[in-house]
Amino acid sequence: MTSKFKLVTLAATAVLTLSIAGQSFAATTTFTDIANVSAKDKIISLQDKGLVQGVSKERYFPDATLTAAQGIQLIVNALDLNIDTLRFLKEPHATDYFPKADDAAWYANALIIAANNDIGLPNDLDPNLTWTKEEFTHQLILAIEKHSNLPMIKIIPMEFNDQDELTVSYEGSVQRALVLKIAELDQAGNFNPTDEITRADAAVLIYNALAYIDEHQAPSAE
Repeated sequence: MTSKFKLVTLAATAVLTLSIAGQSFAATTTFTDIANVSAKDKIISLQDKGLVQGVSKERYFPDATLTAAQGIQLIVNALDLNIDTLRFLKEPHATDYFPKADDAAWYANALIIAANNDIGLPNDLDPNLTWTKEEFTHQLILAIEKHSNLPMIKIIPMEFNDQDELTVSYEGSVQRALVLKIAELDQAGNFNPTDEITRADAAVLIYNALAYIDEHQAPSAE
C-alpha cells in the first residue's frame, strides 16, 4: 500500500508574530527605551517591517542578550524562510534535528524551518544558551550565503585589534561580515567576538545584512 505523504505547513502569521524574545506584541508604537540607542533608527525600521518586536508594547530591551533560539527566529524572519513547499512522511519536531530543543517551546517552529533550510546550525545546538557576537554573525552570514542570490566576490581579510580572540571556525564568516560592512568594529577597533550579543547589536546586523542583500543581488539566470 502506498504511503500517503502528509503536507505539514506552518502558519506564516504564527512565525512572524513571534518576537526574538519569544513573545508577540504588535508594532503599534515606537519603543520608549531606545531613544538614546545608536541603533534606534534601524530598530524602528525593522519593527515597521515586522521583523523585530518588543518584550512589551513599549519596551524593546536593547541591552538584553540574545539566546540561540531568539537569534534563529530573527534570521528566519529576516530571510523569510519557510517550509511551505516541503512534504514530510510525518509531522516534524524540533527535537528531530536538535535533541536539546523543546517541542512545546515557542521557538520550535523556527528551529524546524531553520533545519530544513540548512542554514548551518550544529546538531548539538542548545536553544537556551546566549549567543556571542561571533556566533550570531557566523550563523547570519551562513544563512545569507545559502539563501540570497549574491554575487561571489573575493575579499581581502581585515586586521583588527582582537582578531586573535576569534574562534577559528567563525573567522571566515566574521571577516566576510566586516568586509561587506554587515558588521563593524567599535571605536577602539575591536570586534569583541566573545561578548554576548545584545538585541540592539543583533538588530543592527540584520538591518545591515538586508541592506547589503538589496544592493547586491546577482543577475538572474534568466
